[in-house]
This record gives sequence, structure tokens and C-alpha cells, in this order.
Amino acid sequence: MDSAMNDSQPSDNQAPLIETVGVRKVFRSQKEPLRVLDAVDMQVYPGEILGIVGASGVGKSTLLHILGGLDRPTEGQVLFRGQNIFAQKNGFLDTFRNTNVGFVFQFFNLLPEFTVLENTLFPSLIGDKDKKSARRRAEELLDQVGLKERMTHKPGELSGGESQRVALARALMNQPELLLADEPTGNLDTQASDSLMALIHNLNHEFRQTFVIVTHSQRLAKKMDRILQLAGGTVQIIDKEVII
Repeated sequence: MDSAMNDSQPSDNQAPLIETVGVRKVFRSQKEPLRVLDAVDMQVYPGEILGIVGASGVGKSTLLHILGGLDRPTEGQVLFRGQNIFAQKNGFLDTFRNTNVGFVFQFFNLLPEFTVLENTLFPSLIGDKDKKSARRRAEELLDQVGLKERMTHKPGELSGGESQRVALARALMNQPELLLADEPTGNLDTQASDSLMALIHNLNHEFRQTFVIVTHSQRLAKKMDRILQLAGGTVQIIDKEVII
């Protein structure tokens, strides 16, 4: 790690926003069990941008899905502010995913028949929020991500970079404490990737938004506060200076 810590990096007495304790994930098959994650212990701290890197197929997306409650670990715990999210009563995970976590995926997942504004609004509809205030927030978010003039356009009329900005605005709609992004620049060119990462940094600095970003991009990884490398089912912190 760099010797100089910035404001987004954890201090010795800072409690994690979310952490995994002994998380294992095994996929059953007709041949033999496939162990993807093996006793993963990791922490994500409030206000940081954490990168997760590793070769294809090592389980980066699986780990991200477990952090967000989209998938269950075979063993271990995921603690959000000290509370095990998989040990709660029925309905907890649905509420957790809708209110505490935002998701951004590589392929945008925008609904083509709806406008940019309507796509951004969808998370608020699940939460049964006031429509006027939800619309106002969606418009503010789209303004923040530079799409104020594109609200009435449909996804087919957007560039890849613009589509991912809509996905980012949608993920932030319900003011989640944690935003999880899976290869958010995987379908973008260098200029659009850099622009998206600059936007992520702006949101992080202005709102202290916490991000966990899975990426294959070494250029992108170098712009994170901390980097975890996933290999052999376990994670370790790596120094940004060793990334070529």
C-alpha cells in the first residue's frame, strides 16, 4: 500500500461498513464440487473505493454477488454494520438489496422500451416512495452524471458511456450506503472508462459514497484507494505500485 493514506482509506479505529468472515462458496456438479471461494476474510470501509482484481473465473463476480446478498455463501458470514445479513428473518435480504446496496453491471441492464428517466426511477418504485420526490431525485442524479439533456431519450439512443452513467444513477437512486460495480468499464473505450472513473471519484468525494469495483483493467485498478487480489479462493491486499 502507499505510505500516505487519503481520507477514503481506513484508519486503525474505523469499523467496516461490510465484511466477510470465513466465506466459502462451493458449486455442486455431477463430477466434483468446485470450490470458488475459500475462507475469504475482507473488509470494506465507509467512504472508500475498493478494487477487486484477479484472473477470469476466479470468483470475483461471485464474491460481489455475495456481498450484495444476491447469492448465499456455502459457509461463513457477511456482516453489514456488524449484522449477519444471511441470518435475518424472511424479507430482510430484499430490503437490504433495495435500500442499502446499489448494483452496476457490465452490460448496463437498461430496459430499452423506457426512457433514461424511467430507467433511473425503477428502484424507487420497488420501495413505494413518493413519486414526486423520487422523480426529483432521479432528475438530480441524471444532472450529476451529465445526462440532464438526455432524460427523455431511450437506451438505444445512448452511447455505451452514457448508458453506464444511467446505470450508475439508477444504482444511486435509493441512496445506498454501498455501491457494487461488476466490470463497469468492460464495454467502454478508454475515454469513456476514464470519464466514468472520474465521475465515481467525484461521487465518492462529494457524498462519501462507498464503492467496491470488480475490474480486469489495470489502469482502472490503479485509481482505487485499495486493491484486493482474488486468487486460489482467497484475497490479499496488493500494492498499486506492483500493477504494471
